[in-house]
Amino acid sequence: MFYYLLKYVLLGPLLRLVFRPRIEGLEHVPSSGAAIVAGNHLSFSDHFLMPAILRRRITFLAKAEYFTGPGIKGRLTAAFFRSAGQIPVDRSGKDAGQAAIREGLGVLRKAELLGIYPEGTRSHDGRLYKGKVGVAVMALKAGVPVIPCAMIGTFEAQPPGKVIPRIHPVVIRFGAPLDFSRYAGMENEKAILRAVTDEIMYAILTLSEQEYVDQYAAVVKAEATAAKADQRERRFRRMPLS
Repeated sequence: MFYYLLKYVLLGPLLRLVFRPRIEGLEHVPSSGAAIVAGNHLSFSDHFLMPAILRRRITFLAKAEYFTGPGIKGRLTAAFFRSAGQIPVDRSGKDAGQAAIREGLGVLRKAELLGIYPEGTRSHDGRLYKGKVGVAVMALKAGVPVIPCAMIGTFEAQPPGKVIPRIHPVVIRFGAPLDFSRYAGMENEKAILRAVTDEIMYAILTLSEQEYVDQYAAVVKAEATAAKADQRERRFRRMPLS
């Protein structure tokens, strides 16, 4: 109930009024049955803009940190995501990927739409990064189509670290469903999973027209953070002692 209250009464109308998103290719999203919507991830607002414009309910796998924050703010955030039907996934530890796959398959078994960001995290610089193969595993195990989606303009509207979004043109573009039935029963083949994932990422890239980086976003983020820390340390060492 809260999901539809948000969509049609509270948040959805406000988002459509403020961002006035232009929707392209909505006819590619099936009106019934299980499917995966795989998109790029540029902004926190992606979680809300896509559900606001889709006719069907969509469930996203959300990082567990949204559900475990401290204090009143943390409890309110957790209650919001739970009420909206989003599923927490712990991204730490070696079993994190398997947990996400289990939860995703549970959504698909109910003939619902599953939203997933194959990059695994938000892009910190607006570029599109290498996809993780979990989306391929779910697509092959469930035997469902994958609809590529490109969020365009949300990085400029609300880049990482910005709490209040600014008004900026937004386009949400869906591509034709990708059918991977030719790979049925091959979800344990690493080469197949990589090929399927790369095909999905190429479809997203074609829609979004982003610059592509053939590395995992989390790795590049970690390297950038380490480089900044190293620069700060060097500057500190050069500071004169008084």
